[in-house]
Amino acid sequence: MTVQDKVIVITGASSGIGRATAELLAEKGAKVVIGARREDSLKEITENINENGGASSYQVTDVVNKEDVENLVNHALNTYGKVDAIFNNAGVMPLSNLEKLKIDDWNKMIDVNIKGVLNGIAAALPVMQKQGHGHIINTGSTASHHVAPTAAVYAGTKYAVKAISEGLRQESGKDVKVTLISPGVTDTELGNDITDENIAGGLKEQRKSALSPRVIAESVVYALEQPDHVDVSEVLVRERGLG
Repeated sequence: MTVQDKVIVITGASSGIGRATAELLAEKGAKVVIGARREDSLKEITENINENGGASSYQVTDVVNKEDVENLVNHALNTYGKVDAIFNNAGVMPLSNLEKLKIDDWNKMIDVNIKGVLNGIAAALPVMQKQGHGHIINTGSTASHHVAPTAAVYAGTKYAVKAISEGLRQESGKDVKVTLISPGVTDTELGNDITDENIAGGLKEQRKSALSPRVIAESVVYALEQPDHVDVSEVLVRERGLG
């Protein structure tokens, strides 16, 4: 199996894992439809892919807005006639200690990390059921398995994504595959919105040995390239030697 000519929708695609995945999939012959809030980045990525012989289109998308996500999936349908997979990748991580009561940050993580994934599922699942095939891939985290100080709410959202993915897998039967991609510390913009200088500095230190977004992109491709009868439920990827 290959991703050649598969139509794959990616959210959170303006940088990091989303961008790396779009570029790798396009290199391998997939048609990628990318969404994020930053149109300048989406336009640059799309132009680069198309100029290098790939196939890409974009739609400005805020995953918190269900109509935006529906429009992104419909754009893929209207442009390429099908949706083989959606990679619900958008996420935020403004870490803080709970005692700081950064409730706006808590709500942002719930809206983007949980509701954004649900909006992607709601937009893509009916299309895939009608087609009789599809693949829903969600970005979890090592925080889907382990809670650390400052990450209680973030980990809570990623535990939720893991639970949602597993529930969807059990419900979706043979028509729709479901995969959770759970990265460890990766060199992305995630966490750039942390306002506590000590926490931000600690994350910066961790990222000195962080994974490349390309490594995570390769995990997405691995899941997509499996035969029809193989369902990769989760790929957990972290730096060697970490517990």
